[in-house]
This record gives sequence, C-alpha cells and structure tokens, in this order.
Amino acid sequence: MILGAFQTMNPNGTVGVSWRDPANTSRQFLTIDYWTRLARQIEDGGFDFLFFADSYGYPTRPDGEVIPQALVDATNVPMADPITLISAIAAVTSSLGIAVTSSTQVERAPAIARRYGTLDHLTGGRIGWNIVTGAAQASSAALFGESMMLHDQRYLQAEDHATICLKLWEGSWEDSALLADQDAAVYANPDRVHQIEHRGDFLSAKGIYGLPPGPQRTPFLLQAGTSRAGMDFAARFAEMVFIGGGDTETIKQQIAELRGRLPAAGRPVDAIKFVVGAHFVVGPDADAAAQRREQMLQFATLEQAATTYAWLTGIDLSVFPQDEPLPDLHTEMGQSSVDRYMNPATGVRKTPRQVLTEFRDNGINGTVFVGDASSVVDEMEHFLEHVNGDGFLVQPHVTPGTYDDFVRYLTPELRARGHLRDDAAITTLRRRMFPDGGDHLPDTHFGASLRPVPVVS
Repeated sequence: MILGAFQTMNPNGTVGVSWRDPANTSRQFLTIDYWTRLARQIEDGGFDFLFFADSYGYPTRPDGEVIPQALVDATNVPMADPITLISAIAAVTSSLGIAVTSSTQVERAPAIARRYGTLDHLTGGRIGWNIVTGAAQASSAALFGESMMLHDQRYLQAEDHATICLKLWEGSWEDSALLADQDAAVYANPDRVHQIEHRGDFLSAKGIYGLPPGPQRTPFLLQAGTSRAGMDFAARFAEMVFIGGGDTETIKQQIAELRGRLPAAGRPVDAIKFVVGAHFVVGPDADAAAQRREQMLQFATLEQAATTYAWLTGIDLSVFPQDEPLPDLHTEMGQSSVDRYMNPATGVRKTPRQVLTEFRDNGINGTVFVGDASSVVDEMEHFLEHVNGDGFLVQPHVTPGTYDDFVRYLTPELRARGHLRDDAAITTLRRRMFPDGGDHLPDTHFGASLRPVPVVS
C-alpha cells in the first residue's frame, strides 16, 4: 500500500483554518527544522514519499482582486516555494521519496529539466516531479503579466514542455558519455553528448542537457488531472496519478478510464500507480477518534470553504441561491472539481450549501476515515480493492498531530498486515514505486523512445 504525505508551504492543513488550533505547529512553516522533523517522522512511520503541492495563484474575486478572507484565514496565501526545501530534507532522510509540484505554465522546460535533474543527484534518485498546468490560473497568469490560457490548450502546451524535458533527460547524454578521466584529461566524450531539438506548436528548444544524468535519469513523474485532456496527458507521461477523494464510484470510474487509455499509448495497464487523497482521523478507540473529528471541524467554516473553492475553480459559490440546485457551470480552472460536486454518482445535483458544507467538513479531497486502527485499516483495504487503487495521499489537518496519530495507530496495524514495504535497500523513488522495475523509465514509456542510438566505438 503506497503512502504519501500531502503538504503545502502554508500554515493551514487541508480542512478549515487549522493554523488557529493550539496543537498545530504549522505556523513554523518558514523554518527548516519544521520540515526536517516532519520528514524524519513520516520516513520512520513507513511513508513512501513526501508530496508538496504548490501554486503561484491565490483566491481572487472576479475583478482579479484578492479575496480579503483568504488573507484573514491564510487560505492558500501565503504560499512559499517548496523546491527550496528538498536538499535539506534529503540530507536528513535516507529512503523517503520527495515529490514536488512545478507548473508547465510558469516554469520553462530547460529550467525544470536542470533543476529536477540536479535534485535527482542530490537526493540519490529520490525526487519526483508532479506535473501541473497550474492552479488558480487566473491570478497566477495575472501575476506574470500574461493572459490565462484555455484549459485544453494548457495541456497541449504541457505536452511540448514535458517532451522537451524528456528529450534533455533521456536523449542528450548517453550512459557512457561521462568519463571524468583525470589521466586522459577528458571529463565527457563529446561524441556521446547529443544536441536535442524540439519544435512544437507551443514551445521549442535546441541544445544539450547541461549535466550528466542522475540515478533515475528522468525524475519520477506524477500528475493529478482527471479531465479528458488531463487523462490523455497522464496516459502518455505519468507514472503515478493523484486522484482527489470523494464519491467512490466516481474514483473507480476515473481509475478504470485512465487504465483503459494506457494500451493506446503503448503502455501496460499497470504502468500507472493511483493514490487517492484522504483524511485519517484515528484514535485508541472509536469514541476518541470521533472526538478528534469534532475538534477538527471546530476550525472549519463555510466562508473559508467558499474561499478555497474559489481558489480551486475560479467560481464564487456564495453568489448563488444557497439551497437551489447548481446550474451548469464551466470554468477554465479546475473543471474536474466543478463536475465532481455537481454530478455525483447518485445523479442528484447538489446545492451551493451542500457543496460548501462538504468542502468545509472534508477538504479538497473529500474522503475521510474515522475510527480505531483496526476498523480504519479494514476500510482502507476495502476502499482500494473497490476502486482498484494503489494507496493514499494522506491529507493533514494539524501538523504534526495528523501524522502523530497515523504513525502511532495505523502504521503498526498496516505493518502487521503486510502493507508497508521493508525495502531499505531500494534507493530510487521509481524503484520504490515499481519494485519489479528499474531505476530508469521503462521501455514502454514515451520517454524511452527519445533515447539516442549509442555510438559504436
């Protein structure tokens, strides 16, 4: 069972205004010690990787001005840059994977390739890139002085972006290019370092990759979109897909649909691992867990939920009649989240109050497990079997309390049932996720087709 720990460089968890909880230490999110302690805790607790979400965007009104309540509640603002933490986290851990979000709308492809390629070396092959086309794209685009690109076009541009990165990682340096031969006075064989070229509809590039390949060569590739365009992109590029929680039948359908697209991309149906976002509220018994759940909701409000929903989708639900079914809504920001709440598997369209109440109580990802260790692990097993998933991305409420309880109660039960790997010898994130595979991209991945034909001496 794959376990990731979800985090942002923001003082809140993923439900409510939890920075106000006296037990929450996340107000220290701008200190290195805060993150290194957390990384050591989750590594010791059996987690496979630490996952950082990120965005330059923030909640705004239709006129582009920041929603004042966002600043009052610290809802997705402030948001610091998690890429700055990775070397520090790698230095205090030995096997924990580290996945970081970077947007193809904000970052240029050669810069991403060099940054993540450098981190592949510095982490010993434990780095992953969560590929996104952006979040809160309207405010992010305005911040950079750009017009917001339409949703499906963003994914087409992302294909150019990811292809350039893969050409640099896979197609520039041959395995035998690096010599570092002091006696011969040759660092790299120029005949085995190749110039790549890409001319796409959106992006172009020409040149060599600026450093030798790292342990994984291509960092482990994650993605989170479940729109049609997002699924098309994932079927070609992703090795892991993050599914937002919520209605189990919807999750099951999304996973089945994406697995079904893999053969057309030349990949086996098990080429992608699926992790589902979920909250875990556990205690020594069911009553204690229920009390923790009540404490969790004390810092959650409908106003904050509306702010978060506006950040995610660009839609302010507070302007609609609160108890009437929502009309058809379309957004170029987070349409999957709109569809998820408007058309659940029951076929009953929700009202704004119902959407915001669910958002307030369950956060962005919607799946919540509450109870003692044995009952929660039973539910986890049943859930993954039902949806055909591989694991969970654990959403925090308070830090470190969410992980204190998880490690204290759930980790021993998961270990006793054989769900956590004993794989200290596995060093790269890719091999950790696919123990029967290698450190590099499999031959069935699109990136493998970009490798140069080796020079024969």
